[in-house]
Amino acid sequence: MTLLTPRLWALLITAAAVVLFSNGLGAQTWPARPVRIIVPFAPGGGVDTVSRLLAQKLTEQTGGAFVVENRAGGGGLVGADLVAKAAPDGYTLLTSAPEFSINPSVKKKMPFDALKDFVFVSQLTSGQFLLAAHPSVPVKSVRELIALAKQRPDRLNYGSSGTGSINHLAGELLQSMTGIRWGHVPFKGSGPTLIGLMGGEIDFSFGSTTSLVDQVRAGRVRGVAVTGSQRYAELPNVPTIAESGVPGYNVTGWYGLYAPAATPMEIVRKLHAETTRGFNSPEMRERLVKAGNDPVVSTPEAFDAFVRVEIAKWAKVVKDARLTLE
Repeated sequence: MTLLTPRLWALLITAAAVVLFSNGLGAQTWPARPVRIIVPFAPGGGVDTVSRLLAQKLTEQTGGAFVVENRAGGGGLVGADLVAKAAPDGYTLLTSAPEFSINPSVKKKMPFDALKDFVFVSQLTSGQFLLAAHPSVPVKSVRELIALAKQRPDRLNYGSSGTGSINHLAGELLQSMTGIRWGHVPFKGSGPTLIGLMGGEIDFSFGSTTSLVDQVRAGRVRGVAVTGSQRYAELPNVPTIAESGVPGYNVTGWYGLYAPAATPMEIVRKLHAETTRGFNSPEMRERLVKAGNDPVVSTPEAFDAFVRVEIAKWAKVVKDARLTLE
């Protein structure tokens, strides 16, 4: 065993002090240059909207510059992979949707490890979906849907914004929990799905509450049930799926904030504190709720635990559905 000389000990102590000082200094001066918030989907969607609100708040609060950059592709993989491989210095961040927890089960080959290659900063929002039917379908409740689907196996269908999306798997989960058999029709986005539903091209869809509430009130579609644990305030007479004969059913849409693994915890804690401050402001809460999102700011540890539960949940659904994407 080689003994360290006093000179070598001194060098090691100095190096350690420099690292500790640099980390602390980095947190104090961050952000010293523009911070990119990568959104792995096209502009205009829900996560893009929330990310731009977040960027605006962080810019106001820190005096730095936070800029949203859309890197769509691969169901969210392209943008997430960019962040996973970015320098862990707090200047490249990721916001993403439930697909972050679904992709590890539906993609044959992941370019990164969803749990090991990121620091989980905070959950940002939570929302739910509305199971809606075309008015011509003789179904006004989930119980009636189940009964009709069992009478007509594989003849009813529902649409989603794409194979492997959260609203696709919402239908797969309902199928696995009730034993019904119905078909899935993937569209290229939520807009075309809504058009398909209103036009009678599909029987049902799991759409965002905000995009469907006006259509329900106008009678263009029928609200059957909501997917979360509580009723939607704008449609108080529409029950949850869980209270409609499928206890334990719960599907929420959520957005979260991530940084590359090995990002200094001093920066993560500062980012989390500023995010919490921004999302707890009355102005931000009002804007998020109007967009159909409930603000949810969790600790990094709580968000990490939440995503792990979501990954396990969707892994089972994907396995039951025998679903795999290239």
